[in-house]
Order: sequence, then structure tokens, then C-alpha cells
Amino acid sequence: MILFRRSALLVLSSCFFFLLSFLSAPAHATTRRTTKSTVASAPSVSTTVLRGRASWYASSFQGRRTTSGERYNRNKYTCAHKTLPFGTRLRVTNVKNGKSVVVRVSDRGPFRHQRILDLSEIAARPLGITECGAATVVAEVVADETPLGPATTPENLAALYAADPDPEAAFTTYSVSTLPAVNADSASVDAHGALIAASGTAKSKVISTAETVNCPAGFLIQAGSFVDAANATAVQARIKALMPELKVEIAQELLDGRQRSRVLVGQFGEKPEAEAVRQQLLLWGIGGLVREVALR
Repeated sequence: MILFRRSALLVLSSCFFFLLSFLSAPAHATTRRTTKSTVASAPSVSTTVLRGRASWYASSFQGRRTTSGERYNRNKYTCAHKTLPFGTRLRVTNVKNGKSVVVRVSDRGPFRHQRILDLSEIAARPLGITECGAATVVAEVVADETPLGPATTPENLAALYAADPDPEAAFTTYSVSTLPAVNADSASVDAHGALIAASGTAKSKVISTAETVNCPAGFLIQAGSFVDAANATAVQARIKALMPELKVEIAQELLDGRQRSRVLVGQFGEKPEAEAVRQQLLLWGIGGLVREVALR
């Protein structure tokens, strides 16, 4: 009996020590680790992208109070946008000449002519907008600490331009490639000095590298042709009073042996833009015709 109890005790002790050693063993001694290879994906970068026509404040706006409360100063790098928060900084690039500038949102607008931005004079000048009246631009939101003023052209300009912003949206965030859209060593330059900017998925765009401004063909409104120059001057003054941001000029021409004065409104990049202004002038009793012209 005593021998049986001793045998049972030895068996129980052996089981206890075996169990204790099993539980205290390192994980790698009892289980086989499985390794799974992972492929690091490229970081997805999103940015707010705006694309469309940009114009500039006329000189008559100097010193006027803006929607944000500050006074407009044509020598400060500011802009107007319909909805972006005041203080937002944008890098604005003219897609025709590749010039860029960083501006700060300080006002609301523009509310006419199907445009997305109004730039201060100092901001519009390096982009060639003061000469042409308006230009097609790409604007991206940048960090608040980004210095205002002339800036380097974004390397992924073609990708930014290829983003398809919804014109009905206030502002939208789009994922764009952070890789350069153009390799300067392999970029193609044509006989007119145009840099062909293309990305792998984006439609190719032509960016002029010329320093001189070459305003594209556009549209003007002829708001009357008068034998009496005083009548032309009166119409010009009225349009300027109603729409001070527009360029309104009087051109002289000889027709059937008589000198005539034509009132020309605008420079518009797109026909619907000019047509919208013509309709507005018509509501004020000023008739006109939309004419396609070479602006420069």
C-alpha cells in the first residue's frame, strides 16, 4: 500500500514538473513563427486643388474694404475666393507660362464671369494676368508658413492640372501624385520654346517657357459703334461704373469714309464668359456683340 502511494506521488510530481516546464518555455520553442512579407505602398498625398480662370482687381479697388475687414492693397499678395477660409494660402500657377505665386485669401469673390480667383495686382503681374486680363490657372492649398510672393513651379503641375475639380463644389480635396510630372532631362521642347509636361496618367499639357506674355485668342464685347465720340465715351463711363473690374476701351475705325468709335469690353478667355457679361449689360440697357479676337 505504501509502495503504491509512493508510485502515485512520483507520477503526480513528474506531471507537475512537465506541465510547469511546458508553460514556462519560450514561445519560439513551442510554436513556429510565420513571417509575412509586406510591400510598402507609396504615401497617398491629398491636396485641395482649384482649376479655372483667374482675373485681377482693377486699380479702382485700391484701399477699399474687403469682406475680411482689411483694406485691399494692390502691393500685397492677396486674392479673393468664394468659400476658402480667410488666411488660406494658395500657390497659383499659370498653366501657359508655368509662373507661380503664393497668395493669401483675404476677400470673397469673384462672383462674375465664371472665374475662380481674383488676384491683387502684384500677384497677377508675374503670372501675365495684368496683360491678358485673365488666365487659366491651377491653385493648390499650401502650408500657412509658406512665404508669400513668387514661387517655384510645382513639379507635379501636370498631375494637378489633370485633377478634375467639381466646379459646383466649394472646394474639394484630391489625391495627386507627388512625383515630378516632368523630367527636365527628358522633356521635349518644340521650336517655339514650349515645354511638354506630361505624367503617366495625365493628358499632356503645353507650358510655355517664354518670358514674354503671349495672350491667347479670346473674346471681346462690342458695346456699340458710334459716329459721335461723345456717345462712345458716355457708354464707356456707364459700363465702368456698373462693372469697374472690367476693361473698357474705345477703338477708332474708319468705316465708309466716316470715323467711328467702338466701345470694347473685356478680355475674356472663353465665349460663355463673354456671353454672360453681354447678357448682364443687356439687362442694363446696353446692347452688344461677342467677337472673337487675338488679344495680343
